[in-house]
Amino acid sequence: MSEITILGFAGSLRKGSYNKAILRAAGEVLPPNTRLEIFDLEGIPLFDQDLEMTPPQRVAEFKSKIRAADAILIATPEYNYSVSGVLKNAIDCASRPYGDSAFDGKPVAIMSASIGMLGGARAQYHLRQCFIFLNMTPVTRPEVFVGQADKKVDENGRFTDEVGRKLIKELVENLVKLTVRMKGEVNG
Repeated sequence: MSEITILGFAGSLRKGSYNKAILRAAGEVLPPNTRLEIFDLEGIPLFDQDLEMTPPQRVAEFKSKIRAADAILIATPEYNYSVSGVLKNAIDCASRPYGDSAFDGKPVAIMSASIGMLGGARAQYHLRQCFIFLNMTPVTRPEVFVGQADKKVDENGRFTDEVGRKLIKELVENLVKLTVRMKGEVNG
């Protein structure tokens, strides 16, 4: 099997982001022949349809990274029962103009971390709705919701919850399996 490249990004700009911490944890539990590249959404400007045909450099870079990746891994915070504006904006930028979505046909997995009890569950469900229009194929199990994340990330930004780490490992393994299967269908 050739190397699988996963592009991961978190819907948070905060330096001490719990979602960035779980993305780094995913990078520590990758299956063999898998590489995780983490892209920081900082610097992506607000979507402006007037600029979609000639996107700003940061948007063009993001779209290029998405296209080069075999699969996508998103870590989303939950704000007001939904995804963050940062994440929604980045998705809008990378999926435009109509007919030129960088996400088209990509396998994707989601995980979320929040200080609340539900761990970002509602944000994940909204994100899954977006995947339908984006023509992405999501991993459905396991669902990784890290509740009370402030108690599970240490002062160095390391995700320390062993049960959560096992679920992240399983999620990434399932993303790789889906990716290999989808690549085989395309190539076969």
